[in-house]
Amino acid sequence: MAQFGGMKKEELSQQLEALKKQYADYQSEGLKLDMSRGKPSPAQLDLSMDLLKITDYKGETGIDARNYGNLEGMPEARKFFADMLGAKPEETIVGGNSSLNLMFCMVDIGWRVGFPNSKKAWREETKPKFLCPAPGYDRHFRVTEYFGFELVTVPMTATGPDMDIVEKLVKDESVKGMWCVPVYSNPDGYTYSDETVKRLAKMETAAPDFKIFWDNAYCVHHLSDENHDTVLNILDECRAARNEDRPLMFCSLSKVTFPGASVAAMAAAPAMTAYMADNLFPMTISFDKLNQLHHVKYLKDMDGLAAHMKKHAAIVKPKFDAVHEIFDAELADLDETYWTRPNGGYFISLYTMHGCAKRTVQLCKEAGVVLTGAGAAYPYGIDPEDTNIRIAPTFPTLKELKEAAHVLCVCLKIATIEKLLAA
Repeated sequence: MAQFGGMKKEELSQQLEALKKQYADYQSEGLKLDMSRGKPSPAQLDLSMDLLKITDYKGETGIDARNYGNLEGMPEARKFFADMLGAKPEETIVGGNSSLNLMFCMVDIGWRVGFPNSKKAWREETKPKFLCPAPGYDRHFRVTEYFGFELVTVPMTATGPDMDIVEKLVKDESVKGMWCVPVYSNPDGYTYSDETVKRLAKMETAAPDFKIFWDNAYCVHHLSDENHDTVLNILDECRAARNEDRPLMFCSLSKVTFPGASVAAMAAAPAMTAYMADNLFPMTISFDKLNQLHHVKYLKDMDGLAAHMKKHAAIVKPKFDAVHEIFDAELADLDETYWTRPNGGYFISLYTMHGCAKRTVQLCKEAGVVLTGAGAAYPYGIDPEDTNIRIAPTFPTLKELKEAAHVLCVCLKIATIEKLLAA
C-alpha cells in the first residue's frame, strides 16, 4: 500500500509540514556528511599498512624490480592477476594503480589505430557508438564521451544488460564496444547471469572488431562467505563461441589495498595481449614493478587475497546492513520507491518516484549530506526518469552513515509529497 498516494491534499500538506520541521532540525545541526563516492574508509585503508613495510626488490625469477623493462609486468604479478581474472599469465598485462587508465588506453588504441580485426580506426567511422548499460559507472561513460562516441543507453536488469536490446543494437556496424561491470555492478550491485554472459559471447555483431570492456572491479568484494555471487568466465565463453578477440578484461586492487597506490591489470586472448603490449610500448618502458612485487608478496595468492577481503567485509557489511535496516523501517511503503540488496560491491541503488531523485539529492545537500549527483549513473549525466540515487555506504563511519540515511529518508519523503501535490 502506498504511503502517501492514497491521501487527500490536506493530509499530504500536513505530512509535508511535519517532515519540513524534521528537516529544519537536521539543517540546524550543521551536518557535513559525504556519501558521494565509493571510497574505502580509513579503517579499511589501515588494513594494508604492513604493505608499506616490504622492501624486497628481487622477483622470484631474479628480476630487479627497481630497474627498467618487463612492460607486461613482474612474472609473479602476471600470475596473480591471471588467477584473479581467470586467464593465463601470458594473456595478462599488469599496469599501474588504475584500471580506468588501462581502459582509457585501450579505447585510445581502438580510436587512433583500431584493432587487428578492424577495417579502420574507430575515429574514421561516420558516427561510432558505444553501448552503456545504465545505471552504470559514470567514469566509463566519461571515457567514451571524451573520445567522441555516441553513448547508447541499454537498460540494466537484475541479470545484467537487457540482452534483447543489446543483440539488436550490435547489428549496427558503427557500434564498436560495450561497457560491462559483471559482478556487483556499479551502482545496482547486480551480477550477470550465465545466460547473459553466454549471449554476450555468442551474439553476432556487425562490427568485426566489437569489444566488450569487462571491468571486473568487484569480483572479490563479497559481503560474506555464505552468500556471494560468481560469474562465468567471459574469455572462456568467447573462445567457445569463436570470438576470443572480443573481451578485454580488467581488474585492480584499488579497493583491496590503497586506491591511490595500488595495482591494476588487464587480460585478453594471446594475440590481443601482444597487440596491446605493442601499442603500450611507445608510452612507457614499464609500470611500477616494485609496487607490483610488493603487492604479491603481501597478498601472496588467491587464498591470501580472500583472507584479506574478509577483513574488509567485517567493516563494510555492517554499513550495508544499517542502510537496509533504515530503508526498511522508513521507506518500505513509500510510493514507487525500492532499492537493491547486493551481496557485495560498493553501492546500493535507491529508486524513487519518477521525477524525485534530483530534488531529493538537492534537499540532502542543503541539509549537509552530499550524495552522488542524480543522473550521474547514466550516459551524459541524464537519468530520463529522474529516479536513481547511488548510495555509497563505505566511507562514512557507521554513526555518520546512519545519520545520513535518516536525513535521506526525510528528504525523499518531502520530494515525494511535493511531487504528489504538484500532480
